Amino acid sequence: MIKRLLLLAFALPLGAQSPLPTNNAKVRDVLDIIKADKAWTFQQQLEIVQIPAPPFKESVRAADIKKRFEAAGLKNVRIDAVGNVIAERKGTGRGPTVLIQGHLDTVFPEGTDVSIKHKGDTIVAPGISDDVRGLVTVLSVARAFEKAGLQTNGTVYFVANVGEEGPGNLRGTRHLFTKELQGKIDYFITVDGEGLGIASRAVGSNRYKVTYKGPGGHSYGAFGIPNPIHALARAGAMIADIQVPSTPKTTFNVGIISGGTSVNSIPFEGSMEVDMRSESATELANIDAKIQKILTQALDAENARWTGPRAAAAKLSLKIDSMGFRPTGGQADAAPIVQTALNAAKSLGFSTQTSASSTDANIPISMGIPAIRLGGGGQGGGAHSLDEWYVDTANSYLGPQWAALIVSALAGVAPAGMVP
Repeated sequence: MIKRLLLLAFALPLGAQSPLPTNNAKVRDVLDIIKADKAWTFQQQLEIVQIPAPPFKESVRAADIKKRFEAAGLKNVRIDAVGNVIAERKGTGRGPTVLIQGHLDTVFPEGTDVSIKHKGDTIVAPGISDDVRGLVTVLSVARAFEKAGLQTNGTVYFVANVGEEGPGNLRGTRHLFTKELQGKIDYFITVDGEGLGIASRAVGSNRYKVTYKGPGGHSYGAFGIPNPIHALARAGAMIADIQVPSTPKTTFNVGIISGGTSVNSIPFEGSMEVDMRSESATELANIDAKIQKILTQALDAENARWTGPRAAAAKLSLKIDSMGFRPTGGQADAAPIVQTALNAAKSLGFSTQTSASSTDANIPISMGIPAIRLGGGGQGGGAHSLDEWYVDTANSYLGPQWAALIVSALAGVAPAGMVP
């Protein structure tokens, strides 16, 4: 009974700011190991980035990460039904359950050259920062916990998830919170990218593929019938004139336009892909409604432009397909998970500011579950481009150290010498 009471006393109650366990010898060992393993962590990054992980085809990289988790000493490593790699590290008591993850997928299609290129101290490779740096940060933390023998009160899940990037629509994390680990996660951390930034607020997004269709015809012989690409152009021009608030930041973008078969053919189809984002669910709904109205107005305008029996028989139609929705949600900077992260940064000798972003953290934040996005250390840029780059700076170990300190604080650390 006495032992049980002691364990409960050292567990972090949900909703309370976590005290940093910096005086715990095992936690200090973890931080020292991460720093000493800096070169090892970077080598993992160089190896993993050269394993392709296109959207919906992350299985090869997932199998590799599973082996690396196991080599780090993690037990009970599995790959779930959608492809997430999950390692469960059980706690000793009734502390909160913490999940820390990096995402497997990249935005690059199958066949992309993912070999690394050295430019001095800079490494250029698609996905080197987003999110291979996140993956190796999670791996580094797990390895250090095992090497130091750190025992947390709460269970910690180390995860490499699928489907974070655009087409994936956060499918891996959705699966974790609605099926695989539903109701089990108290705190969530995603390590996404490099640097030492923290995102505490979720930027929601709505994405559509918009298609105008008609019979098409010869540009000269069939002239006088509605043109799908003309309707597309009308819609694009009106979308470009939309006014949005600067606070909360709200955005829109037409990212891809396609259609047509030749310069002398009236196309039978024209499509565009539209993205809109906001920190505010209300503003996101507002911009969505405006764009939906514009799409119909463009259809009506193009159909009305041409008259006569031939035009009447060639009216255009409009199809709007969802490409995914990322929920938004508020989380104050005063939230315990955010304050714990900020205090952990300060204890490691650096300061950072909160921001908003669109990541896997959107899912738990929208569900009211405390969540943050962290950078994994080092410097990088050019995310989502073939020239994406990363520099393993002298203090890049601060990224994994930061994550490790936050996880140990949130899960709670058992008193020295105690066993389950």
